[in-house]
Amino acid sequence: MTTRRSLIAQLPAAAVAGSFALRARAVFAADKSVTVGITVPLTGSDTEQATLMKEGAMIAVDDADAKGGVAGYKINVIVLDNGTATAGQYDPAQAATNARKLVSNPSVVANVGPQNSGSGKAMAPILSQGDLATITPSSTNPDITDPKFAPQFWPAGKAIYFRTVTTDAYQGPNMANYFAQKLKVKKVFIIDDTGAYGVGIADAFEAQARKDGMTVLGHDQVNPLEADYATILTKIKALDPEALYYGGSSLAGIKVVKQSYDVLPKIIKGGGDGVYGASLLKGAGYPAVEGWYATIAAPYLAENPDVAPWIKRYEERYGHGPTSYSFTAYDAMLVVLDAIERVAASGKPVNRDTVRDAIQTANLKTLQGAVSFDENGDIKDRTVSVFRYQYDDKYPEDAVLHQYKYLGVAPQTS
Repeated sequence: MTTRRSLIAQLPAAAVAGSFALRARAVFAADKSVTVGITVPLTGSDTEQATLMKEGAMIAVDDADAKGGVAGYKINVIVLDNGTATAGQYDPAQAATNARKLVSNPSVVANVGPQNSGSGKAMAPILSQGDLATITPSSTNPDITDPKFAPQFWPAGKAIYFRTVTTDAYQGPNMANYFAQKLKVKKVFIIDDTGAYGVGIADAFEAQARKDGMTVLGHDQVNPLEADYATILTKIKALDPEALYYGGSSLAGIKVVKQSYDVLPKIIKGGGDGVYGASLLKGAGYPAVEGWYATIAAPYLAENPDVAPWIKRYEERYGHGPTSYSFTAYDAMLVVLDAIERVAASGKPVNRDTVRDAIQTANLKTLQGAVSFDENGDIKDRTVSVFRYQYDDKYPEDAVLHQYKYLGVAPQTS
């Protein structure tokens, strides 16, 4: 059965705002309720991955609904699409527009998202001025929560950008350590996609690769909207690298994976979480993605027996399996709901300011363990997990949990 709330979650961004406004007039006078946003790119190359994250977050809300709400409050959800057809993926301008929509809606007390760091950089200052906390399940650029950039990204003075994943200050360097220590790479070429996430993680990988003694043969960029990367890949081939590292999202990543399979078929290839996900698997496909290494900025949970019942519920509800960032999206929403519950129990008004303060002091048991944040909003756990694509014909090609083989935790820099 499609409830009003789940119907709102399926509507395009423009329709959501109108539908919500009509519904708000009907129920807010009679019920205690608050609204939580979900902002992910449901248009473009990251659609599949974004959908899996949205679904993870929605399970937490559905569970709360089944229990009659949170401390007497009904949780309404407004889903806004951070992607556009023009960008072909996440669009920072659209993300900024969505942040303004959330801030202008007085019933919204928190947000889950965004998926991408480029969206995060566009949204953070707007959310800060609106005193609206967000918890991202996947965006990893460290600048957004770095106190050095507080005037730019949290100008109102309080941390408002929280994460249930670690940042690329660890994801990039730890993968460089893996290349050096586990794969024994001596010569590497680096590509990024010019985006906030891609540049940040590639630069962090490069700096640590040099510290680890690797020779960086070059660092170049690809345009996500261009179709042909043959020129740069041919240049890389002439340099005779042992490995290729890609930092970026799936729009360019799909083409890097497919075209490097033809030009550079035998070298080690890897990247960050931009090459881990259903969108890339579906777009690049087997055999091009075979052997690619990837990281996620979180612990690996799929084989944890304590998480198995949750995965089963997810599969029964949606007809397909989750991705690792479905877990972190669920955890992000759990933190929001826990904050609402603690504020209500304290007798304080449930509003943006009190919910933000409660998120800041969170110490909650979740799927990935205890989640708590430092004073800047970053999760205290800094685990980076490493995978290698290994095709398993027993599962669909885009079944993330089954097509990526978990290799272990990436070595941390001491």
